[in-house]
Amino acid sequence: MQQTTDNSTLLRNDVKKLGNILGDVLKQHGGTELFDKVETIREAAKELRKDYSEEALNRLKDQIASLESPTRQHVIRAFSTYFHLINIAEHNHRIRRSRQYQLDDSILQPFSIESAVAAIKEADYPDDVIQQVLNDLSIELIMTAHPTEATKRTVLEIQKRISTIIQKFDNPLLTTKERRKLEESLTNEVTALWQTDELRQVKPSVIDEVKNGLYYFDQTLFSVLPAIHQELEDQLDDYFPDHQWKVPNFLTFGSWIGGDRDGNPYVTPDVTWEALKLQRELAVKKYDEAMVELMRRFSQSDKYVPVSEELKKSVQEGERTFLRKGEAWKIEPEYYRRKFAIMLKRLRHVDKSKAGYNEAEELLEDLQMIKRSILEHTQPGQKLKKLDKLIRQVELFGFHLATLDIRNHSGEHETAITEILKMVGITDDYSQLSEKEKIATLERVLKDPRPLMLLNEDYSKETQEIFSVFQLIKKAHDTFGPRSIEVYLVSMTQSSSDLLEVLVLAKEAGIYRLHPDGRVESGLNVAPLLETVNDLIAGPEIMETLFSMDVYRNHINERGNHQEIMLGYSDGSKDGGTITANWKLFKAQQEIHDMAGKYDIRLKFFHGRGGSLGRGGGPLNRSILSQPAQTLGDGVKITEQGEVLSSRYMLGDIAFRNLEQAASALLEASAKATKDVDPVKKEWEDAMEEVSEKSLAKYQQLVFGDEDFLKYFKQATPLEEIKELNIGSRPTSRKNSEKFEDLRAIPWVFAWTQCRHMLPAWYAAGTGLAAFAEQSEENVKMLQEMYEAWPFFQATVNNLQMALMKADMQTAKEYVDLVEDPAVAERIFGDIEEEYNRTRSVLLEISGDSELLDHTPNIQGSVHRRNPYVDPLSFLQVDLIRKMRESDEQSDELLTEVLLTISGVAAGLVNTG
Repeated sequence: MQQTTDNSTLLRNDVKKLGNILGDVLKQHGGTELFDKVETIREAAKELRKDYSEEALNRLKDQIASLESPTRQHVIRAFSTYFHLINIAEHNHRIRRSRQYQLDDSILQPFSIESAVAAIKEADYPDDVIQQVLNDLSIELIMTAHPTEATKRTVLEIQKRISTIIQKFDNPLLTTKERRKLEESLTNEVTALWQTDELRQVKPSVIDEVKNGLYYFDQTLFSVLPAIHQELEDQLDDYFPDHQWKVPNFLTFGSWIGGDRDGNPYVTPDVTWEALKLQRELAVKKYDEAMVELMRRFSQSDKYVPVSEELKKSVQEGERTFLRKGEAWKIEPEYYRRKFAIMLKRLRHVDKSKAGYNEAEELLEDLQMIKRSILEHTQPGQKLKKLDKLIRQVELFGFHLATLDIRNHSGEHETAITEILKMVGITDDYSQLSEKEKIATLERVLKDPRPLMLLNEDYSKETQEIFSVFQLIKKAHDTFGPRSIEVYLVSMTQSSSDLLEVLVLAKEAGIYRLHPDGRVESGLNVAPLLETVNDLIAGPEIMETLFSMDVYRNHINERGNHQEIMLGYSDGSKDGGTITANWKLFKAQQEIHDMAGKYDIRLKFFHGRGGSLGRGGGPLNRSILSQPAQTLGDGVKITEQGEVLSSRYMLGDIAFRNLEQAASALLEASAKATKDVDPVKKEWEDAMEEVSEKSLAKYQQLVFGDEDFLKYFKQATPLEEIKELNIGSRPTSRKNSEKFEDLRAIPWVFAWTQCRHMLPAWYAAGTGLAAFAEQSEENVKMLQEMYEAWPFFQATVNNLQMALMKADMQTAKEYVDLVEDPAVAERIFGDIEEEYNRTRSVLLEISGDSELLDHTPNIQGSVHRRNPYVDPLSFLQVDLIRKMRESDEQSDELLTEVLLTISGVAAGLVNTG
């Protein structure tokens, strides 16, 4: 208990230190008048949260309404900057808590790699079972450019520098002089944060987004990924010293940035090619830096240690073949340095001349040759961690850095195939065929080894564009290797023909080949993206149709009898509500997995989760554990996007902890799954089916059944204003239309988050759960048992609690005044507020908590800490939006201030879309 109190005190000290510096900065830039204004509003907001009254609320709102520019803008920025500083303090505190566990050997940190290995040791699994679990372990995280990061990279870099300084204050050996220097540096950085414009003035291009993604590889991931693998090796060695384990490359990162064409007209083949080049350039740069360091360290001389004949011969041949006069290392006995000189020359000429490495495997072989030689003259058991790290990096990143997925909408493939088939006289209008006729037609084409297409210029611009994507993939495989692009994702997959169409286009580009003797080559995984509730229900039938076809099975066999299936969390939730979407996702995984087992096909489910709760967000380890247990042995793939990238991967220690939690969860769960896994109880599934049905009806009754709902949404939220934020290259709607079905899930969630309704993350859950619970006391006990024993249901309930905690009906009520028709506003908000209270009540009954998030006091405390400071930004936002909408003229000043409040609320809630 004492440790917890000390921890809390340290966090409060950091917040106070940063807050005091910000106060000094405000006085310096706006005088005591600005400082006093901010303090008055801050104290009033705190008091309002502590002791609510209508009088106190109106007094605070009057203070806010009386603000005028430029003071108003400074006040907005003061609260926004404060949230950035709180975020830094909490990140630093998380690092601090992790280190405290490491200092105390008597307690294992939950979800650490050591805790997972210790649990495996205690469970006494056979060695061969443990090694098989390691072999099957697979976590693939995919960066996306989805526009949910409201914070500029310049601001993120300042935050990173502040975090680095704050961490140094924990050093007990700091001298007075050193502490003073740190305080000066901290003041300078907080001042820079205040003086930096946090709003982007122009939309980022796709290449800007690519570079932003590469920033995390450069700063943290290139080092952290091998460190996670090394940690697992070290823990296995410690707990099982008598066994030699082989830890495969189980944790990898991929990317969509530059390859996600769905709804983004700016992702062209040329842009994708540029993304691949930038990725290679960074990988080569990082290897160059590592080898220069190794070259300094490996100074051993052949006079004193025996160097392998294999290495000597390689050095002599390499100097003759690749080096010009004067380029060789001049000290002849230093064979390792001579070898590194050759390797650096070859690395620096990748893609530039014949001297360069053709593929990463050649570099890997050279590094392993050095290791074999060094092991001949090192002490038994001595580890070569620097060299091993580089070897692991080359294995993980190759010369491509990250596998780039390509994603496109199913409708675009159908349009292209329709034109191609008509052009060669196979069918006049493929798009009008029945699904059965489409499959038969595509099957005939795939069984014919002859090419189908005429000259490229004979087709429309749209068909040429689609085909050029497949030509690019073929070129990428030839230039960057087959790992550069491995998966082609089909958005809005609704039928089996959607995947076969992609296979036909791959065949025409030479990526898929059928030889005259019947032999098949296939260089691309084709993966469906099941997004809507109806698509999830249809998923098992869609895939079984394909698995039962010889032509598709031949393709699958060439891909290692492995099928990837992506599950979309965003559109399913937008379509049917969070409870129904999550349940249908769970069921789809179970059913598709069981069906694929009949065909001996291994699946990898790709979870398209967003950062926010309304789009499937949540901690990585909890996301993994909430999946059906039988699917974990095939590995998991999860998107990481927007603000998640900066919050999880900007700092090395935080990145390590997040990835460690994910690895620990999957390792322990996969080991347990090797034993007879208890299936989910039938009555639990029946209960969820009933809850889902009631929840879906409630959700759709409001979202689709109330003709005024869309009007309420657009008027009570800052949806239109969010469109003015330059946070992503992609349009907010798929077809530039005002229809609900064309609105992307990100602005849908972002807008509800800003107005504190948080509706997509929880609405209708209470009706479904309460309807089931109210039937009998036995049902209540069943829900409580499900919460205790079923990870899926526990994660669902905990995420709902988090959503309700971040939602705030009192603040949300302020936005209701923006709705033009008071009757509509009162009716719809009344329904939302009633559902909020119902949901809160039933969640507390199920979990046994007295208050929301009692089970996670750190998060609960964080939300309580932030709420009083988010309130003024929300009140300012409502006031500014009203002024802007009532004005006859567009005011750039008002728009800027609204956007600043949006950015500030996002920082305060640590959530956008």
